[in-house]
Amino acid sequence: MSNKEVKAALKSAKEAIKNKEYKEALKHCKVVLKLEKNNYNAWVFIGLAASELEQPDQSQAAYKKAVELEPEQLLAWQGLANLYEKADQWDFQVELPNVYQKLVELYARSDKNKCYEVIKKLSDIYQSDREFLKLAKVWLQLVQLKEEDGVETKELVQLLQKMTQLLLDGLNGEQMDSETQQHLITAFEKALRLTEPVPGEEHAKLSANYIRYLSELPHEETKMKEACRSMLSLYPNQTFPLEALCSLYLKTDNVDEDAISCFSQLLKLAPNSGLGHLGLGVKAVRDGRYSDAISNLEQGLKKRSSLTGWSSLAEVQFKMHRYSDCAASCSQGLSLCTPEEEKLRNKLLRIKVEALVRSGGEKAADEALETFSQIPGADKDPVLLALKGRSFLNKGKIDQALKVLSELEASSPNVVQGSALRGLVHLAEGQLQLAEQSFLKAANQSPDSGEYYFLLGKVYWDMGADTQKDRSKAHTHLLKAAKLDPHLGCAFRYLGHYYRKVVNDNGRAQGCYKKAFQLDSSDVESGAAAVDLSMDQGDMDNALATLQSVIERATPGSAKWAWMRRGLYYLKIGEHQKATADLQAALRADPEDWVCWECLGEAYLNRRSFTAAMKAFGKAHQLQPSSIYSLYQTAAIKQTLGKFKEAAAEYLQITRQQDYVPALKGLGECQLSLAKGLMEDCRDGGAIDLIQLAIHNLCRAANLRPDLSCLWKLLGDCCTAVSLVSPSRAAVVVPALLTGLDHSTQDRTLNQAQTLKVGERCYAHALRLMPKVASLWYDLGLNYYRQATSRSYPMEEDQNSQTLNLGKAQQCFKNAIKMDSGNHSYWNALGVISMNKGLENCSLAQHCFIKSIQVEPNNVVAWTNLGALYLKKDNIELAHEAFKTAQSLEPLYVSCWIGQALIAERVGSYDTMDLFRHTTELSTHMEGVKGYAYWVCSTLLDKNNRDAELYRYNIVQMNAVSAAQVALSKYTERIQSDPDAFIKLGYLNERLQLKRQALKAYQRAVELLQSTSSPEELAFSLSCYARALCNAGQWEEAVHVYNSTPLQDLSDLVGLALAYFRAGLFAESINAYERGLAVASNEKEKAYILTALAMLQHRQGNLDLAKTLLFKCSVLKEPISESLLCLCALGLVHSDATLAAAALAELLKQGPASGSVVELQCLLTCSLLALQGNYSAVQREASRAVHRNPGNPSLWALLSRVIPQHYPRKANGGAVAGHVACLASMTLGKRALLYSGVNLLASGRHSGEDAQRNALKMMQRAVLLCPDDPAAWAGLMAACHTENTSCYLTGCAPRRQSLEHSLMSAVSEKVRSMEEIEHPLAQSLEGWVLQQAVTGLMLEGHLDQAEELCTQVLSVSPQHPAVMLSLRQVQCQRLLLTDGGTVLPDPVLEQLNQAVAMNPTNLGAWHWLAEVYRSQGLLVQAVMAYRQSLQLSLQLGVHNYQLASLLRLALLALRPSLAGVPGSDWKDLVMEATTEVLKLGSSPMALLFQALLQYVTKTGARETRRLLERLVYASSESVPVTVVQVASWYLLRHLQAKNDQELINVLLQHAKLNGNQRLLQFHSHLTSSS
Repeated sequence: MSNKEVKAALKSAKEAIKNKEYKEALKHCKVVLKLEKNNYNAWVFIGLAASELEQPDQSQAAYKKAVELEPEQLLAWQGLANLYEKADQWDFQVELPNVYQKLVELYARSDKNKCYEVIKKLSDIYQSDREFLKLAKVWLQLVQLKEEDGVETKELVQLLQKMTQLLLDGLNGEQMDSETQQHLITAFEKALRLTEPVPGEEHAKLSANYIRYLSELPHEETKMKEACRSMLSLYPNQTFPLEALCSLYLKTDNVDEDAISCFSQLLKLAPNSGLGHLGLGVKAVRDGRYSDAISNLEQGLKKRSSLTGWSSLAEVQFKMHRYSDCAASCSQGLSLCTPEEEKLRNKLLRIKVEALVRSGGEKAADEALETFSQIPGADKDPVLLALKGRSFLNKGKIDQALKVLSELEASSPNVVQGSALRGLVHLAEGQLQLAEQSFLKAANQSPDSGEYYFLLGKVYWDMGADTQKDRSKAHTHLLKAAKLDPHLGCAFRYLGHYYRKVVNDNGRAQGCYKKAFQLDSSDVESGAAAVDLSMDQGDMDNALATLQSVIERATPGSAKWAWMRRGLYYLKIGEHQKATADLQAALRADPEDWVCWECLGEAYLNRRSFTAAMKAFGKAHQLQPSSIYSLYQTAAIKQTLGKFKEAAAEYLQITRQQDYVPALKGLGECQLSLAKGLMEDCRDGGAIDLIQLAIHNLCRAANLRPDLSCLWKLLGDCCTAVSLVSPSRAAVVVPALLTGLDHSTQDRTLNQAQTLKVGERCYAHALRLMPKVASLWYDLGLNYYRQATSRSYPMEEDQNSQTLNLGKAQQCFKNAIKMDSGNHSYWNALGVISMNKGLENCSLAQHCFIKSIQVEPNNVVAWTNLGALYLKKDNIELAHEAFKTAQSLEPLYVSCWIGQALIAERVGSYDTMDLFRHTTELSTHMEGVKGYAYWVCSTLLDKNNRDAELYRYNIVQMNAVSAAQVALSKYTERIQSDPDAFIKLGYLNERLQLKRQALKAYQRAVELLQSTSSPEELAFSLSCYARALCNAGQWEEAVHVYNSTPLQDLSDLVGLALAYFRAGLFAESINAYERGLAVASNEKEKAYILTALAMLQHRQGNLDLAKTLLFKCSVLKEPISESLLCLCALGLVHSDATLAAAALAELLKQGPASGSVVELQCLLTCSLLALQGNYSAVQREASRAVHRNPGNPSLWALLSRVIPQHYPRKANGGAVAGHVACLASMTLGKRALLYSGVNLLASGRHSGEDAQRNALKMMQRAVLLCPDDPAAWAGLMAACHTENTSCYLTGCAPRRQSLEHSLMSAVSEKVRSMEEIEHPLAQSLEGWVLQQAVTGLMLEGHLDQAEELCTQVLSVSPQHPAVMLSLRQVQCQRLLLTDGGTVLPDPVLEQLNQAVAMNPTNLGAWHWLAEVYRSQGLLVQAVMAYRQSLQLSLQLGVHNYQLASLLRLALLALRPSLAGVPGSDWKDLVMEATTEVLKLGSSPMALLFQALLQYVTKTGARETRRLLERLVYASSESVPVTVVQVASWYLLRHLQAKNDQELINVLLQHAKLNGNQRLLQFHSHLTSSS
């Protein structure tokens, strides 16, 4: 019964577990255990259920109980494994491997696949826990099971390979215990036995891994060698086993025969193998083959870094005295040292210290001392102590070295290093005898040391010539040093010095130098000396081979000496490209070598790279400022490039330091070239100055080297060059030497002819030095020709001398041709002089020109001269062909174009003017300039062709007037005796409004013509001169000049009349006009004269007679628009709107106007509308004119001008109009800036509102562009006042104070230079400025300064009403401030009233008086003052003041209304004034006053809200901000009274959107108070 219950309970527990009812299962299991305490299945079920119920400890206990009951049963072990895998407890994880191990045993007998899976899990645990021994065992167990299971060999090999890989990867360089090592070796060996095929890729790879592993086990050296030999036998071409063996031999320092064989075999298979070279290098070190050792070790270390290799290389480099390389090798070896290699590390440190000390240098000494501190026990080692002392000597610290020497001698008194150190100390101190004794002692102590003998030899060499020549001293000891230490290169270097300098045996010296250089390739001195000796001996191949070998081995930035010597060699033989490359390489080694920079500059210069050469020479001069050569070459290059001014400056810098003849010559050449350039531009004064300087500089050079013909030739060129300028300017100061006087005589000033004579003597002197030079004969001939054709010549000598000079010139040219008949210039010069007036041999000239062309077919000068010869002989066709050929050869040659222009002029071609214009564009040629000026003036004087296309092209499009004026100015600068040219120049200057220049030109023409017998030309020039005097405002002088003319032409009579008028002689002017009226030939001329007479009569006050004359003009057959303009202006001046309107209507009937007439018509129309009081129409009329003519900047300027005066509410638009005018016209732009500034002032635009576009900035620009305009300065004062006022209103401190005096002074200064006709306007401006200054000072509180200013003006003008008014205003302000606002006495008020009455047209004064009355409570008197200003503004037609008077009157009446004064008079006055304002135009201020009046009378009415909302919600552009804010406050109070919260919210939201913070604060105050 008990077994059945147990089975039933177990079955129920199993079913419960299946249904995941784990608690029920536990109950059933407990029943079983009560019946059968050791039931295996019950404990297993309990473990499973407890595990699922997350009771791991109970589950573990149950499973362990089951395991104890049945240890060979799988079920409990599986459950325990699942529990440990599932639970994340450290103690479970510790137990898990044991469970897996048990499962492996159990599965091995029952289920191999599950056994493999468990082994895999167990392997992962051992691998993660880094228990490599257990890992190796379990893998071997797996391999054994697989092997027993009979799997394929391939799978076993894979398992073994994976096992080895896991162990090697897991260890990752860590030390492995011996048992694990053996297991791993077993795995490798077993895998190698099982791997197939053999040989094969897998087998080779596995063998390599096996050898690689064995190489890490020092105790398995034998096994490793066997493995390597085995692999070599199977794979003889594989380098890996050889590399492993070589690495082993190097590590064990084994270089026996087997090792050498291995190294050699490896190099056969891999010639670049680092290990092979390292092994052979170590062997070469042992055998004493140092060169081979260094070669092999360096080659091997490039491929493979090795401590043994670096150590051996450092050792052999030290023995070869390559100390720098040795120190570097030691550093490389030290970086590879491990703590176990302490002995080798100390060895390398010692070698490094000694190498650094012997290499010399402060930096190496510092490093040596640092390395010294790293050696343990170094302070007790005498060798190291001696090296420490030498380090201090290398640093220049002799005291420290002596201290170390004392320590060394105290510890080791007899060591050789101490004696050597003492000798070095004596050597550093310059005590050569003591150094000799110390080195002798050291040599006796160590007779096998070559170093001490070398030091002795060096001491003897340094002692001087005597010891150098004593063979028993320097030579003997140096020779012994070389024998004892054949690698000591410095000994051979000094032996080379001995053989070269003492014995003079260059062959042996060269051998020693070569030996020294072979031993130490860094020995620059030896290498350079060897190469220099080879070059001296002509052995260029050997020298180049040495240089080539050095350069091939050199790193970038080194071997400067080799690069430079090869570069100089290439420079010498003319291979400039190679020379440049080598010298650049030399500079990379030493960029601060100025000599090398000079050499590079020479290379660049020789290959014509001028810019690069100039930079190179500039760098050389920068490095060595005292070098004259580099600066000279820089100047010479700039001279070659045509930069004569810069070149002259640098030549001058040289000549200031010393008298360097090439620099003086170059300076003279540059100055002569600059002078010729100025002559081409007709700047003769500057050219003469430069020629004078050139003569003086060349004369200095000639004094130093009188044997140089080139200097005399240049002197002749300078003297001959003066022939091109005007004789009046050709005054040259010449040194006394050139004039033939004594040296002590002062320099003389010579005229043109005398200077040319000096040039003749200079050429003659050059010919005496070099008589067979054809070019000198040519230059002398040119000089004679210039003497013969000089304009000053006839004044100096007679015509016979002129002919004689021409003959001499001809003979000189013939001599030049005899010496060099192949020079085309000589033939051409002979031809020119042969066709000259003095000789006139045209056949010879033609022959010469043709001969010149035959010699040089592309000879533009000869073709041009030939064409001139044909033209002279009137052969037009041949001349044209010759000029055309010249043009085809050189299109930019001006003379051939002049010839074509002369031909066109003869045949009457339309292209004549265009051809002459082209000549002036090419260059300034006197003949071309005069021809072009003639045609321009002729075309301008012909008034019948103004609408022709040819006129528009030649004159307008080609800017002919300006071009001809510039060219003719140059002509008259050069030729100052041509009256026709001056007349033309004066006429062109008049056309360009150059009044002063025109006056000077006409005056010069009159002066020239007064000495001639041409009365007609003189009369014409006098008439032009008088006209120029009128234009210049010199009326009295103009009258005098006009009266000196015959006065037969109408132009002269009219000009005289105008001069009389401007001079104030009205009667004489009328008389002259009446004489002109009698001479007038047509109705139009009479109309103009009648108009002028009418203006004269009006000036004399005869208004009716003026009208009669103007009406008489209008009934002529040919009426003119000017008379109607005058009639209209007459009506406007006298406020006769009817007359002005009628005249304007007649003017408009004449048809559409053009040009300036449009502006005049618009101005008259606007003035008429303003006279009629229609101010808005003024702005519309000006805008209409702009729209009709948008391209006319004058109309834009007019629009900007009238808006602030007549319609200021559109001031922003006026500012824009002024800006457009400024952009459209440079002429009007300056004035338009002022108009824009006035508009911005009218609109109240200040910097606080707009920092970029405001009145102040605009006025500042206007003053900058027009500093002579007083109106601009006045506008600037107003802008500053506006800025200060805005600062006061906003509570800021004004930034532009105390400017009134300076600005007022500026205006007064500018007013003085205004013309007489503008004096009334100037006086008004001065008065306004004074008032503005006083107002500004009062605003700033400077009443004393304001009163002082008024007093100063009154002292000059005692009864000036405006100044008196300003003074009374200041005094009134003072009284009000002093008395604290008390009532002013009646006498004071009376004085103020009188002061205002003295300025009846000063509307602002009436406003000020009204404000004074208001402040005193005299409202009725204030109203009367405002009404008086209103009446005056209506009379004067001042629209702005009319508005201002009405608004001020309304504001005055509004105050008592707001205060609740009973009665309706004040309210009626508010309505009356605001209604009048609104009749004149829209006014937000008037609407505000009406709204406030409505608010006072009917606070809660709907009309009140409507009026206020109309202002509050209007567009921001049409209503000022202040008006909106005031209306907002009253609207808020109105809505508060009505308790309309919805509209209040709308108002507040609107205020937030527009940034009205004041309203929001006001609302918060109202809310808090309620």
